[in-house]
Amino acid sequence: MTKIRPLGARVLVEPVDAKEESKGGIIIPDSAKEKPQEGLVIAVGKKVDDDGKPVDFDVKVGDRVLMPKYGGTEVKIGDKEYQLVREEDLLGVIV
Repeated sequence: MTKIRPLGARVLVEPVDAKEESKGGIIIPDSAKEKPQEGLVIAVGKKVDDDGKPVDFDVKVGDRVLMPKYGGTEVKIGDKEYQLVREEDLLGVIV
């Protein structure tokens, strides 16, 4: 488990690696890969409404989500890299 708890309506997401091989079997070098747009929710913050009352997140720990291509903040914890994004910036939940 991570040693970070997102603040506010932020979500900590572990990006899922892009496939390293194309459909035709061509191996794609790291420099040509796009940033991952899919990830796994690792932790969520505490979301509140305008009155300061707690509000449930639309995502939960363990959900697979679609992230904006260049959104959020990259965070490195130990040897793993994560994205810290606002819940409202997530594009969807993969079901």
